[in-house]
Amino acid sequence: MAGSINTVELEDGTRRHRARYRDVARRQHERRFRQKVDAQRWLDEQTSALVTQTWTAPERGRVTVEAWAAQWLDAQTGLKPSTRYRCRSLLRSQVLPRWGRYRLADVTHADVAAWVAKMSGGGLAPATVRQAHRVLALVLILAVRDGRISRNPAVEVPLPRVRRGEPRFLTREGVERLAEAAGECGDVVRLLAYTDCASGAGRPPRPSRRLPPPPADHRESATEVGGTVEFGAPKTHQQRTVPFPVALAEPLVRRCEGKGPDDLVITSPEGTVLRSGNVRRRFSDPAATAAGLENLSPHDLRHTAASLLVASGAHVKAVQRMLGPPPQR
Repeated sequence: MAGSINTVELEDGTRRHRARYRDVARRQHERRFRQKVDAQRWLDEQTSALVTQTWTAPERGRVTVEAWAAQWLDAQTGLKPSTRYRCRSLLRSQVLPRWGRYRLADVTHADVAAWVAKMSGGGLAPATVRQAHRVLALVLILAVRDGRISRNPAVEVPLPRVRRGEPRFLTREGVERLAEAAGECGDVVRLLAYTDCASGAGRPPRPSRRLPPPPADHRESATEVGGTVEFGAPKTHQQRTVPFPVALAEPLVRRCEGKGPDDLVITSPEGTVLRSGNVRRRFSDPAATAAGLENLSPHDLRHTAASLLVASGAHVKAVQRMLGPPPQR
């Protein structure tokens, strides 16, 4: 659609350059600029958008980021509770304080890049910076798809690198030393180190007709969300079968005594879900210190399970299917 630029004189004697064009519905749009070159640039951008069919009505981009983020979060029906909680927390703590009052159309690539740089320079962990940027980018992706803005200004913003520590693996001798130091919780150590069951992201097994003999089925997961534990399907929503050594069956049978089919086999001393924090505080940290394995985390036992299975001849792909996706840290 052809546009035009006219010079108008205001009551105070100053001049403005008025750029006008009509959209595909023949509605007229206009803006005034101090410099004619700015008016021409804006008109060229609108004309190009109309030709390439990427044009969006200006009024659709006037909704605030805060209002649109709420709509975006409500639309994410497939998120697991922990992911939804994390997104809401990032919106509240990082995204909305900076962008909440902005209109969608006013968010620029340069400003997003400056925001990311400020978070990185302010001591925020690189992983958190990347997650906050990801949430904003997802909010803006929906705005693009809904025709609120023509492009996503959060795309190709430089992000900080996440430096991951070297994974730590135990030998079978190290696992047994740790299990001995853990005392009555030694079977939990072995279960973690040989199968990755009962980890912080997985629901501890329940009594069933399949326990014993192995293998066991991983049908549910337990996730800590805002201080409470919620149960649901595993992260991939797929059941997986977890084989474990026959030597672990007898200790698990003893833990099943007196429990119903819906009770958890492995719990905290109070009978509640065994959280990652429980594992470290109750026996992992004290046992690791006693066994000369300081600073060992329950997540290291997941690496150990994978390495021992591969070392025993298991196919890497089979091990990946058995362990499932890594827990969020």
